[in-house]
Amino acid sequence: MSISLLSNTYNRQNWEDAEFPILCQTCLGDNPYIRMMKERYGQECKICNRPFTIFRWCPGARMRFKKTEICQTCSKLKNVCQTCLLDLEFGLPVQVRDEALQITDTIPKGQVNKEYFTQNAEAEMALEQTPQPYGQLAKAQPPSDVLMKLARSAPYYKRNQPHICSFYVKGECKRGEECPYRHEKPTDPDDPLSNQNIRDRFYGVNDPVAEKLLSRYKELPQLETPEDKTVTTLYIGNVVDIDEQQLRDHFYQYGEIRSVTVVPKQSCAFVQFTQRDAAEEAAKESFNTLVIDGKRLTVKWGKPPSAQGSSGRPGEGGVFETNYEPVPGLPTVVPMPSNELKTDFFGLSSSSSSSNVGVSATTTSFLPPPPMPPPDLGDYTSSLSYGHMSMTNPSSMPPPLSSLRTGVHYPSQDPSRVGSTASHGKANE
Repeated sequence: MSISLLSNTYNRQNWEDAEFPILCQTCLGDNPYIRMMKERYGQECKICNRPFTIFRWCPGARMRFKKTEICQTCSKLKNVCQTCLLDLEFGLPVQVRDEALQITDTIPKGQVNKEYFTQNAEAEMALEQTPQPYGQLAKAQPPSDVLMKLARSAPYYKRNQPHICSFYVKGECKRGEECPYRHEKPTDPDDPLSNQNIRDRFYGVNDPVAEKLLSRYKELPQLETPEDKTVTTLYIGNVVDIDEQQLRDHFYQYGEIRSVTVVPKQSCAFVQFTQRDAAEEAAKESFNTLVIDGKRLTVKWGKPPSAQGSSGRPGEGGVFETNYEPVPGLPTVVPMPSNELKTDFFGLSSSSSSSNVGVSATTTSFLPPPPMPPPDLGDYTSSLSYGHMSMTNPSSMPPPLSSLRTGVHYPSQDPSRVGSTASHGKANE
């Protein structure tokens, strides 16, 4: 049971007075000119029931106001944020972190024992020159595979959104766009995430968010090792503003590196090891856990040399994407000519008549179109000659082009217009 602020005056010297809260990047917000309201001893800590200095602020535009919920002593004991009670380093619930690092909770839950434990912890932390985690968390092993795969590498500002408007749910909200609350449908009341307790979050017991994250970790896909033992190349994706030396500094710990190729246009890189065992260990340790310069990178196996082409653009996994799906409606491929037609395109060889007939029948589809007949110039062609051919004999001339026309297609072909063939003939007469 919580003790009121008025009755809890016997231990006033242990009340907490702070100048700035302990917050994570998500709760602090992205506004560099944030303003906070400070109130000394304005509220009791929801864990140890001691009065402490509370802070209230708005993390950004269209966000709800947030305030500190626990004191700084309880925050340092668990290395959590004073507002959301998530781990400051990984952004995960306490239950997930403690299970991954195999830490057991030693903080008492009784009122008297809890106050005695808090006072001793404050005295120990006051002797430390540099702030560091308290108790078993300071002696814990390095981050495990669970933490690296579930940890957030960037702030999640969606968590600061306003609450759902209760009047909108009932259909009675008249504020419209000016309403500071969200106009959305609420989640299912039977959803376990709708029932969260701040004490369960702090002690790491029965936390629905932690259970959801742990179940998600069990369903994560696993990286399959290729059967081809000659594959020693790893594909690294999401390589943005990361140079070759940074990749070498990370992967050299697994074995000797033969080459590192960075493709800036594709935002990827290829790391090739000299031995297969080194590549397998690097893929196992870096899959879904590789973070360089604050960026999470994807790690996959490269394709075997037999699957790579000599042309095309490099795709995911180092394979050249040369095979595309056929486009419907395109004409089929023209067959290549036979060996006989490669040297005799027009059927002019002095072979036998029988073979010429077969060749001519085969080469009809490869012959060029016939030349176009000369234009019809009327009587104007009677006095002209082209080279050794005379144009005086009308029987040797091809039929005029005008006889092949079925009608006037363009205004410039109209005989009644200036510049037509009829006008030329009259001028020559």
